[in-house]
Amino acid sequence: MAIKGAVLGDILGSQYEYRRPKNLDWKNVPLISNRRMGFTDDTVMTLAVKKAIIEEKDLVETMVEIGRKYPNCGYGGTFYSWINGPVHKPYNSWGNGSAMRTAYIGEAFDDYDEMQNMAAEVAAVSHNHPEGIKGAVVTSTCIWMAKHGKSKQEIYDYVLEEYPVCDYEYSIGYSLDEIRPRYEWDVSCQGSVPTAMRCFYESTDYESFIRNVFSLPCDSDTFGAISGGVAEEYYHGFGDLDADGILEQYLDEELMAVLRL
Repeated sequence: MAIKGAVLGDILGSQYEYRRPKNLDWKNVPLISNRRMGFTDDTVMTLAVKKAIIEEKDLVETMVEIGRKYPNCGYGGTFYSWINGPVHKPYNSWGNGSAMRTAYIGEAFDDYDEMQNMAAEVAAVSHNHPEGIKGAVVTSTCIWMAKHGKSKQEIYDYVLEEYPVCDYEYSIGYSLDEIRPRYEWDVSCQGSVPTAMRCFYESTDYESFIRNVFSLPCDSDTFGAISGGVAEEYYHGFGDLDADGILEQYLDEELMAVLRL
């Protein structure tokens, strides 16, 4: 289940979303530290999208209904207003919030065009800037590719075509060794999606993917949500990581019920 990988990535990544130590030993640090961690808006919106699709409910109404139950889960300021205000119209955002909520789409839709169209639709209810839509479509497509047996190189080539080195500062075409010294906190789709996919590309299993995320001073919970579903689908699970135990520990009953749908 890609959505499991995305939610787990959100939870594990939340430890280092803020105040990440500069000298973090990301290769050896325990995957669960004594730092504050838990699900964020990434998980809430990902599961809201799943609920709307499975139960054939209005997407915006479901996102608002579930979103309002978790007012302190980390929404950006504009999206917080979108959730809690009286009007829910798109506001031309290119933020990575559009990409982090689409994991279920890549998992659920077997038809390629239907999958991409749904990802674009889910993004555009709020993040209707072309980069916001692209981030959601690329994320869902990478999950779809992993689920349908595409190679890591094929996934890389697709992302590189969408985010070429000539146009994107953090293109997947740059290695993590090249990116680490110059990466700065970036909440845009164009600054998050290709780098998060590079974290997957250089991994060997789900745990090493998460450690690659830890290696960057990034929006780590969202990186985990964006590429966690790709890693889970590609590696067919989580290895020795007790994913179910972590999810049971950190999700409340309502969110866990949606995850199990």
